[in-house]
Amino acid sequence: MKIIIAGAGEVGYHLAKLLTKESHSIVLIDTRLKILSRADSEMDLLTLHGSAYSLSILDKADVANTDLLIAVTSSETTNLTIATLGKQLGAKKTIARVNNSEFLKLKDRLDLGTLGIDVIISPEELASKEIIRLLRRSSFSNAFDFEFGKLTLLGVYLTDESKIIGKDINACQEYNKNQHYKTIAIERGGEAIIPIGSFTYEQGDHVFFLCLPLGIEEIREACGKAKLEVKNIMIMGGGNVGYGTAKKLSRKKNVKLIESNTERCIELADMLPETLVINDDGHDVHLLEDENISEMDAFIAVTGNSETNIMSCLVAKNHGVKKTIAMVENMDYINLSQTIGIDTLINKKLIAANNIFRYVRQADIINIAGIHGLDAEVIEIHVHENSKATKNSIGDLNLPSDAIVGGIIRKNQAWIADNNFQIEASDKVVVFALPAVIQKTLEYFS
Repeated sequence: MKIIIAGAGEVGYHLAKLLTKESHSIVLIDTRLKILSRADSEMDLLTLHGSAYSLSILDKADVANTDLLIAVTSSETTNLTIATLGKQLGAKKTIARVNNSEFLKLKDRLDLGTLGIDVIISPEELASKEIIRLLRRSSFSNAFDFEFGKLTLLGVYLTDESKIIGKDINACQEYNKNQHYKTIAIERGGEAIIPIGSFTYEQGDHVFFLCLPLGIEEIREACGKAKLEVKNIMIMGGGNVGYGTAKKLSRKKNVKLIESNTERCIELADMLPETLVINDDGHDVHLLEDENISEMDAFIAVTGNSETNIMSCLVAKNHGVKKTIAMVENMDYINLSQTIGIDTLINKKLIAANNIFRYVRQADIINIAGIHGLDAEVIEIHVHENSKATKNSIGDLNLPSDAIVGGIIRKNQAWIADNNFQIEASDKVVVFALPAVIQKTLEYFS
């Protein structure tokens, strides 16, 4: 595909990295020469210095023959304008990043398609949804449901309470006699491993399972994770992510939201009648103690300052809070969560980039779940008629070694995949793959 990315911030830069690995033709546009120079040295793409607002720059990028234009600058207005201009000039599909979640709620009323905007993405809204997902399965570091929970992706850090430590996958079948789950990947020392039966689990491993509903409790038991019910939640930071999270949670949970800006607090108090909004500085440990942080089941830090979010989560952990989630701006921090003692670090730009990535795929992709701390994806794919995947059982497909079929959904029933399973047309298949083999893997199903 020929793809133009307008904006080389963290979303655009990460997208460019993902896409160049798959041999797409990429043009990256930005006003900052230093970032473009770095992109030139690290990736095989064309860079253009200037504003994608400019018709002459879009013409230089050959927008008339572009399959996909992605506008992800820091300005919402600029992105919407670039997408509109790009469509008028011939781009086949356009995506615009927005900050205001109201656009998502009103997109049908606004009929953005008539303006030339095919898809809008809000990193803040996506981050809020990610937090809700993580709290729903609060014993786990990752949680993502496919087909309304028929299959679930779960991430678990192995501690000394995990029964499977020191045992290989084959030996651990005693905990999984009914094949309710499958280990699809392990993160160890920052590297992704697709394990085979002789692979031995170690303390500190970040293990990713795909499971049926009955497998959730079995995984919890095998990994020594107590069930945690989250009722009392403290959120630090009243920006769009904090507001969106509090709004969703306060319908059923007891939520306290701390925001240092007085004017914003007044706005939040009006918009969140069921949330206790506190105007104070979350840096203050005494304030957190006065607000009974030790009685919280979960602490979520989503201010605009990564270090503040990390430190406040560590304070929460020190006061006995079981589940902590910190939002960080620097993508390099993502792999640090278990090392520093925080349950999950999220990056809204990384979540947005992975979400946009699904629109680039040629295959019939239903869902993509990014994995915290790993440059890899779990993808739900609709299997086409006469695709390669339907010709042999899974074990005889010769899939790339860095890909694994985790589960299959057929006519509302789900199975955990084994080598003897025969995939059929119209099945929905959940696959884990590393970036280098994603495109090749998808070709099996299209």
